[in-house]
Amino acid sequence: MSTDTVPSTPQFDTPEAASQHVFQIATGYIASTALYIAVRLKIADRLVGGAKSAETLAEQTSANEDALYRVLRLLATMGVFKEVQPRTFANTLASETMISGQRGSTYDMALWMSDPFHLRVYAHAMHSVMTGKSASEKATGLPVFEVFTQDAELSEVFNNAMTAFSAFVIPAALEAYDFSGIDVLVDVAGGHGQVLISVLQRYPNMRGILFDLPHVIKGAVPRIPAAGVETRLTTETGDFFKSVPSGGDAYIMKHIIHDWDDDRAAKILENIRKAMNPGGRVILLESVLLPGSDQPDFGKVIDLEMLLMPGGRERTEEEFRALFKRAGFSLTRIVPTKSPLSVIEAR
Repeated sequence: MSTDTVPSTPQFDTPEAASQHVFQIATGYIASTALYIAVRLKIADRLVGGAKSAETLAEQTSANEDALYRVLRLLATMGVFKEVQPRTFANTLASETMISGQRGSTYDMALWMSDPFHLRVYAHAMHSVMTGKSASEKATGLPVFEVFTQDAELSEVFNNAMTAFSAFVIPAALEAYDFSGIDVLVDVAGGHGQVLISVLQRYPNMRGILFDLPHVIKGAVPRIPAAGVETRLTTETGDFFKSVPSGGDAYIMKHIIHDWDDDRAAKILENIRKAMNPGGRVILLESVLLPGSDQPDFGKVIDLEMLLMPGGRERTEEEFRALFKRAGFSLTRIVPTKSPLSVIEAR
């Protein structure tokens, strides 16, 4: 998702048009739910060969024909699928991005972001607004990452989404930022290893350490030999609030620091500072918010996701600068990329 694709702030000429805009926002959960159904049933995959009737799609998915038709009819009004004949649908450019298994697919991210787990959590959004604390913990009684350890299916959906998002953003980061000069790169909370694997493939003399929780690393292990980096990539497990692997020349984290409030984020960074080699650097892949701007920004959407889910936040440049200073680092540069995330470097 390029930042160029984010629509401009809507302007309205009449109260009626403004009212319609409010109603669209108010019913956003309906659109999200319809999208979830289409993604979960892999409707886009089923339309790769051409248009199909709602009857055929219902037979292939064991769905109720009329109910499925009504879902697809709604999505077609939003540009996701096209009703080419009565009760017959074809893919559009938007739905083609949802075809699973292809490079750049939105399938895994769309499946996670529209998962009903979000509805369960967002029902407690007011709790977060009134207390500043996680709505996920209010809804489930557990921090969100502990929920994943107990729900294997939800954990797989989440980790697949993070891997897919990494596959989208890391080429842009590799294009914008020079990783040369790093002998050992440690990927902290690196999930299934997509970021680290991609960097190692680009830099054949670099070695890497993938660090995450045991159940996450278990999902990463099969990917390493398949990527051809098994002689240069090792894995370690642990809790980054206690320690991280030592001996790294650089420590990279993609969309990790935004999961945590300043106290916990600073603790992770302090542990990295203790573990890294002299002269080392921290490399974050994160959104950087522009203060005092009403322009649409995907980071502002994810900021509420962070508030409600793990209790974290997106940050401005000055907020990153202050966070690094607190942990004993200096912000050295921010490198924008063609993805929604920037490369943020500190030493």
